[in-house]
Amino acid sequence: MLRVGATKVDITPKAGTHLAGSGAGEHRPAQMVIDPLYAKAIVFEADGRKVCILALDVTIITKEWAWRIREAARQFGFDPEAVMVHATQTHSAPCVGHIMFDPEFPDLPADIEYLRGGETPYYEFAVERAIAAIGQANAELRPVQLGVGTAVRDDLAFNRRGVMRDGKVCMPWFYPGQHQPLGPTHIRHYEGPIDPEVGVLCARDEEMHVAAMILHHTCHPVNVFATRYYAVSADWPGAWSAEMRQACGETCLPLVMNGCCGNINPWPAFTPDFTPDHRRMGRELGNSAKAVIERMTFSDVETLDWRVKRLPIPLKPADPERLAFARDMLARHPEPLWKDTDHIDPEWFRASSLMSVEIQRTRSPELLYEIQTFRIGNVALVGWPGESFVEGQLALKIASPAKETFVAHATTQYVGYIPVAHAFPHGGHEVDFSYWAKLVPEALDMIVETTTGMLNDLWSANHQLQTISEVP
Repeated sequence: MLRVGATKVDITPKAGTHLAGSGAGEHRPAQMVIDPLYAKAIVFEADGRKVCILALDVTIITKEWAWRIREAARQFGFDPEAVMVHATQTHSAPCVGHIMFDPEFPDLPADIEYLRGGETPYYEFAVERAIAAIGQANAELRPVQLGVGTAVRDDLAFNRRGVMRDGKVCMPWFYPGQHQPLGPTHIRHYEGPIDPEVGVLCARDEEMHVAAMILHHTCHPVNVFATRYYAVSADWPGAWSAEMRQACGETCLPLVMNGCCGNINPWPAFTPDFTPDHRRMGRELGNSAKAVIERMTFSDVETLDWRVKRLPIPLKPADPERLAFARDMLARHPEPLWKDTDHIDPEWFRASSLMSVEIQRTRSPELLYEIQTFRIGNVALVGWPGESFVEGQLALKIASPAKETFVAHATTQYVGYIPVAHAFPHGGHEVDFSYWAKLVPEALDMIVETTTGMLNDLWSANHQLQTISEVP
């Protein structure tokens, strides 16, 4: 019989800790806490095999620190490859690991370490507590049955790439109707889709209490980032978790797997006077999830398996003109060039980002991209590093042999954005060649194809299909 253990450990930073998410070479110290941050771990065990899903309410985690967690999980009996480390990517939290500059980029003074994306004392604090969460979850294993179901919502997340009259792309912002009474008429349409799915995987114990649940939706957690810039918050994943904990009891641990939201934001382009509100979003997702659970049936599950593959993906060739600009800038200004007290000169920061990619490309022309696939009964849980565009997730869900496929983005390592190939000619933040989109345009297709093959292998390896009851 399947057993599950689940717990959470507080990882809320201290006042003054640098908050990630802006990527603009500025200091953004935490000033207040709207809601706490957690490391949440759910362990699944059957027939001596174990997998763990660890979700951290942080912006990003890098490979170095994710592997510290995974290697430490050996002490609890885990194969490190059976531990999925996922950052929910709230932009109102620190990151764990230096995400902005390559490790070989020249050292920066300790007092401006934050320019690399964060600060080592917080990394150590969060990782220590994340390891503790895995150990506690592993110690609380108990028999469960599982249920799974989905709902759909198209009013909570929106494609954030607006195609303008000239065919180029902008990132829509929310706006007051009095300033644009006819709406943002410079935008003609959204470039792409969203994923409206609200997924729920529930583990119910022998006393018919929901011990743990995995919740799946797809949207950048930037409600608080856009409205209260210096506040700490788990954004909508935290608010959704709180709603479900209130509904299902204090002994229930809800864990959110945020999907491929590289081109998805929580506000519409064409609705005036929209106010981003993470608690409202959490309540609405909670209403949908509760409706799913009310219709859910549960059954025993024995099939538990996983696959991991490291896919070599080429880095894009360097743009000669931009690379020359970066080398010239850093030759003239090897030390950080300041715009004001709290902001680095944007041209210096851009040059440093460009050079960081060139250092990485010189070291290796390919990035080893780690894909994780877990099978729990007839549900697939997939881990993809980076900020993939939602089109890749949708393609995988259609191709997957599983009844339900939930994808967690921002797992294991930091690789930047992974757009669809047709987005590159349109331009925009997510396809910027300097740093954010460093992989070749066909990378997302490569990832979908490889993951599909991994899932097919997982399903063909188990001829006796164990099912999780579906919502009727």
